[in-house]
Amino acid sequence: MDSSPKGNSACAQQQQKMEIQNSHNEKLVGLLHETGSREVVVLCHGFKSDKNNTILKNVAAAIEKEGISSFRFDFSGNGESEGGFNYGNYKYEADDLHSVIQHFSNTNRVVTTIIGHSRGGNVVLLYASKYCNDVYLDVMI
Repeated sequence: MDSSPKGNSACAQQQQKMEIQNSHNEKLVGLLHETGSREVVVLCHGFKSDKNNTILKNVAAAIEKEGISSFRFDFSGNGESEGGFNYGNYKYEADDLHSVIQHFSNTNRVVTTIIGHSRGGNVVLLYASKYCNDVYLDVMI
């Protein structure tokens, strides 16, 4: 049994860069904060932002300290992900989120919570309205 305290410096070494294919055959790039938990919290960035937003990094670190894995990613057309940026593409981004959640479901993980910051919160709401039984908790910040 690991007796190391929660939140130690080893947490930073557990970030894994991942690529997930969306439904439009574009690569979505994200960082998995791996704690070994089966549960995963997915973090969605805001308008003209990316997975490296300070708020998302801080939320991911707090979740990690609680022993829960989290995944922050770039929507298509943002950050390192493929695709073009479009101003009003909420549905497209909700589809990206669905691809991410499906990926984790297909690898025997459970996405218990999705958290959206700013515009990402709108995407979370749209996703929740379409796939209401997929995720236990939706949070907008």
